[in-house]
Amino acid sequence: MGTTSWKGAIRTVVDGLWFPEGPRWHDGALWCSDIHGHRVLRMEASGGGDMVTETVVEVPDDEPSGLGWLPDGRLLVVGMKRRLVYRLEADGSLRVHADLSTVARGVLNDMIVSAEGRAYVGDMGLDPNDPGAGVRPGQLLCIEPNGSFSTVADDLGAPNGPALTDDGGTLVLAESSAFHLSAFTVGSDGTLSARSIFATVPPSPGGPGYAPPDGICLDAAGAVWVADPIGARVVRLLPGGELTHSVGFPGEVPVACVLGGPDRRTLYICVATEYRREAVLRQPLGRIDAVAVEVAGSGRP
Repeated sequence: MGTTSWKGAIRTVVDGLWFPEGPRWHDGALWCSDIHGHRVLRMEASGGGDMVTETVVEVPDDEPSGLGWLPDGRLLVVGMKRRLVYRLEADGSLRVHADLSTVARGVLNDMIVSAEGRAYVGDMGLDPNDPGAGVRPGQLLCIEPNGSFSTVADDLGAPNGPALTDDGGTLVLAESSAFHLSAFTVGSDGTLSARSIFATVPPSPGGPGYAPPDGICLDAAGAVWVADPIGARVVRLLPGGELTHSVGFPGEVPVACVLGGPDRRTLYICVATEYRREAVLRQPLGRIDAVAVEVAGSGRP
């Protein structure tokens, strides 16, 4: 333990993306949103080891982010700009599952969907592409399978990257502007309680002195892998904040990660070269990298 740099191989499995986000391992394949490509992608390993990429659905009038699935297999997609959550029907049509525009204080971002079909969606309370819009407290909204919704956690610091433990009893949430991860107890009715600090993300050596967590995933040892876009790294933290592993991406922007593969021992990392929209839109330089890890993934995503 105590590793501060990654010595294993890092390989690129998908490139040519505009801005990959919300990675998920589902039904034997890697999924992600390509936010500025306005599409959701499914990627599956070919016989030669390369990833074959398929566009599952295009979202031309919005910017897709968080992904999840209802118990019947239908895909849910967060629409950041329009503050909607979409549902992909079996016939390929994209319907509005929940309209959160009347309650959202900022852009919507990431989402996790429970085994019961409850979707937990982060309202950041701000718009990263419109600094003049101001900042309000973020909130976590819970959407029931029928589309009704309520606020289940409030006064959050730009909520991001929610994850659920295997038993569905704990929700871990990245609070980007508070620089820590929070944990909540999940009630049988989907409500959240007993909020606590799971870990504070330590700043990267030589970095700016703060580390805003972005997308996260859990492993079977109770640790959390956390994307730190400002520190240009992905780190593994134990409860309480001990850092055990760090994968660096000097000069780049890792924004989210997920443990997948047949044994869930491959860490897939969404990497961008920039985070500013005007810079990202110049050319599709985003990609997904992969590293092999020792401890398998657990929970959702």
